[in-house]
Amino acid sequence: MTQMARWLPLFWALAFWGASASVLVLSLLPVEQLPPQVLDWWDKAQHAFGFAVLTVLGWLAYPQRLRVLLPGLLVFGAFIEVAQHATGWRYGDVLDWLADAVGVVLGAVCMAVWVRFSGPRARSHTTL
Repeated sequence: MTQMARWLPLFWALAFWGASASVLVLSLLPVEQLPPQVLDWWDKAQHAFGFAVLTVLGWLAYPQRLRVLLPGLLVFGAFIEVAQHATGWRYGDVLDWLADAVGVVLGAVCMAVWVRFSGPRARSHTTL
């Protein structure tokens, strides 16, 4: 095993947890501290993109734990919406959670396609 191969799982895990913490913090900041929204659909696209990235990073960090990771990301998205509602300066939105779910699906599809076409080595490290 090469030196890089030994550190790669740790790198993906740190990237996943760092991105998760960033999504949580950005989701709970007061609206005044966020950049202005240009288009309403852009908010939903940001949710989907953020959760697609979390899905890809989570898949790379924990390929043997996908049955926990994917539902866990959906629960994380729901938690964020409930936490936003509880802040008093943000509000939870079911459509935001649905955009999160779309991102999880898109990220999982991208990774499944990548695993499918990257050969048996990638498939051996990934199970649903």
